[in-house]
Amino acid sequence: MRVGFAGTPEFAVRALAAIHAAGHTIPVVLTQPDRPSGRGLAVTASPVRRYAEAQRLPVLQPRTLRDAAAQTLLGETAVDVLVVAAYGLILPRPVLDWPTHGCLNIHASLLPRWRGAAPIARAIEAGDATTGITIMQMDEGLDTGAMIETRALAIGARETAGTLHDRLADLGAAAIVDVLAMLARDGRLPRRPQPEAGVTYAAKLGRADAAIDWNAPAIVIDRRIRAMSPAPGAAAAWQGAGVKLWAAEPLEPPTASALGTLAAGTAALADLSPGAVAAVGAAGIDVVCGPAGGRGLLRIVEVQPAGGRRMSAAAFAAGRRIVAGSRFGSPAA
Repeated sequence: MRVGFAGTPEFAVRALAAIHAAGHTIPVVLTQPDRPSGRGLAVTASPVRRYAEAQRLPVLQPRTLRDAAAQTLLGETAVDVLVVAAYGLILPRPVLDWPTHGCLNIHASLLPRWRGAAPIARAIEAGDATTGITIMQMDEGLDTGAMIETRALAIGARETAGTLHDRLADLGAAAIVDVLAMLARDGRLPRRPQPEAGVTYAAKLGRADAAIDWNAPAIVIDRRIRAMSPAPGAAAAWQGAGVKLWAAEPLEPPTASALGTLAAGTAALADLSPGAVAAVGAAGIDVVCGPAGGRGLLRIVEVQPAGGRRMSAAAFAAGRRIVAGSRFGSPAA
């Protein structure tokens, strides 16, 4: 079949590579324009463009698909179906109607849960036990189209957004290849409307999402740290300077062995306020968190000071002479 493709990040590359390996003709690849990235802000091609050009696949990078010129350009290439994976541009009705069999989206959740831009991070942040892939017939709504295929995946207890991203990318690649085989064989695809119950939205990650609030329970902070890894990184503060938290583990409910040596003169964990360091050791830095009446401990394992490299929390504590009773803060708004 003639399969067009639209995608931008690494998540999409896995699907494009699988479609290419399956032997489909790919007459056009759409990806977002090159953008500045990294510390030097060098203009960089997207992962999808880099893969497509390495395979000598034709690439288009329109800034928008809403104007008539872009739509006319697409219409000059005949495609049976357009596969979309994390493309990042809205597809207006003329583009949705362009392929013979419409547009299929690879979405990284079990719809209708987590429609929107950041389904992987939001699933971890919410403490979901299961997520998955949905292959969906695209319409003009936000991830509202009819479902063609769903495949579930358990979320590991210590899963990060990065590890879950990779597993879902592989699952999505396998699913779309099977769906395209079905379409080639039958000339049509089974569709079922999304249920009305259970709709949630995975809003795009912003600066506020990365900020650590030490008043939250340890299990909630731990989920946020894992949801923000590898990007943008959970953010806290130490002595007024920013610090990224890359790995942690909740110690809740705290035990006598987990508490270590508390600040001098402290009679109980409840007497320490959120953000206070309860203990420092080779395993990490134990920080008090949680609401009054429900104090717990979060053990910080790996950090990255502003302008520095990632390191163990123990090394960070030794270099800054962190002791019980000192305090972590939240990043400035």
